[in-house]
Amino acid sequence: MNGIAVKLSADILSVAKVRASTNSRSVSKQIEYWARIGKIAEENPDLPYEFIKNILEARKEMKRGEISDFEFRVA
Repeated sequence: MNGIAVKLSADILSVAKVRASTNSRSVSKQIEYWARIGKIAEENPDLPYEFIKNILEARKEMKRGEISDFEFRVA
């Protein structure tokens, strides 16, 4: 994938640097993550942020093979 230069405000870059550091991502990966969440949110306006975030985390776990069967328990 080819990258392109994009102008962003200093405020956005400052916040992205902090979030990237706390999430062990590069600044560009952090901005891509925000863009992916924003795209999903626009396409699915009824989904809460936490639900979208959990879906993305679950997809990462699946790709890493960190899945297991779910067992329903009846009370």
